[in-house]
Amino acid sequence: MKTTQPFFSLCLLSMAGLLASCSDSSDPSGPETLSSFEVIQHEIFDDNCVTCHTAGTAFARQSDLVLTADVAYDQLVGAAPSNRHAADAGLVRVSSIGPGGLEQSYLWEKINAPASDHFYGEHSEYGEIMPLGRPPLTSGELEYIRRWIAAGAPRTGVVIDPAVLDDTQRYEPGPFAPLPIPVAGLQLHLDSFPVVANHEREVFSYMPLNNDVDLYVNRFDIALRPGSHHFIMYTYPDYTPADVVPNPFEIRDLRDENDNYQDANGDDLFDWRQMQYAKPIVISQSRRLDFSLPEGVAMRLPAGSGIDLNAHYANYSADAIDGEAYINLHLLQADEVQHVARIFALSNFDILLPGGQVTTLEKEFEFLEDRQIVQLVAHTHQRMIDFSAEIVGGDRNGETIYRSVDWEHPAPLRFDPPLSMKQGQGLRVRATYDNPEDNDLYFGFTRKEEMMILYGYYYTE
Repeated sequence: MKTTQPFFSLCLLSMAGLLASCSDSSDPSGPETLSSFEVIQHEIFDDNCVTCHTAGTAFARQSDLVLTADVAYDQLVGAAPSNRHAADAGLVRVSSIGPGGLEQSYLWEKINAPASDHFYGEHSEYGEIMPLGRPPLTSGELEYIRRWIAAGAPRTGVVIDPAVLDDTQRYEPGPFAPLPIPVAGLQLHLDSFPVVANHEREVFSYMPLNNDVDLYVNRFDIALRPGSHHFIMYTYPDYTPADVVPNPFEIRDLRDENDNYQDANGDDLFDWRQMQYAKPIVISQSRRLDFSLPEGVAMRLPAGSGIDLNAHYANYSADAIDGEAYINLHLLQADEVQHVARIFALSNFDILLPGGQVTTLEKEFEFLEDRQIVQLVAHTHQRMIDFSAEIVGGDRNGETIYRSVDWEHPAPLRFDPPLSMKQGQGLRVRATYDNPEDNDLYFGFTRKEEMMILYGYYYTE
């Protein structure tokens, strides 16, 4: 059917240097450019990892991983990890599927230090973040490897711009602290709230911005207390009924301490009408998110706007913890804005998942205008096992440009440069669900129901 809508155990050290060339200066044929994997091999594995991961060493025996140049690629790409928990979860050391491959790559789980809270909180059985006992990789180095995996982890060819290695900042874990107030922007604060032992708590709190002029947000900087599962910021469009807009600053719980969505009288604890109008602005599934739109692109918050802050915390410890969030909105002046960023939600509400079956749903969406897409991210519930989007129309017809296999932590895919879509082109969204229950599942907002949504950030020329 068609609906028309207007809209990654390794011993690693720091990677250093830019994309290099390997040649003999006397060779008249000139320099030989290193492939992206050769850069990773020579600059990371050869210099820093083969000391441990060489045949016969204790590290190699323990991890069953050798990273010398003759075998490293085959030891990584498409190979099952020796960690049985990771293998049972369906991970490979490095996935070659392209979009969505990060979520299937044990390598990425092991080096992605900024997501260490998620790693130790949910995958402590995977061992330790690498490089063990050394500083984490720089932001640029992580981005280099991330892009290589997202490009299908090729053995040959140059698929990464070496400029990404210029970012030498490193993740520095530390105690939770407020973000500094932005020089050009504003700060929101979701005050601390308790999360009892062995409980998940998901709260919402609506905060009016009290802005009498339009605001233009180019960068979102978010810091969360440990234990966060996800954090989402929503706005409500102008057509939202007044009685649906939440009361300011109240803490609204999605469910109670016993995971009930209704009270003793059978009344809903949460006003589900609000989710029918709420439009997501940004989604974070790690403790720190610093997301910038392209230069000159900003999201407009109209005068009189408010932000609904949604924090979901999972506490499986024996002690209570606190949830808390700081959000910095970095602003541009109106005359600095060249393009206004918008959000689209490609949603399939026609969901029927028969009990005891695996079901694949598909839906096409057509764009009525040219669009420059800068990010895509999926949203489903716990029965999703595979989610993808492919281009419909044009020279890239049928090309898969987004994939996610993790309903709980879908990795946002950012396009730099933006993904250019022409009027009349569209996206075919496909999702596969496994419903082991006896009863059928339909569309809905609770975990007992399902969703099929592809969110996108875009602008028009």
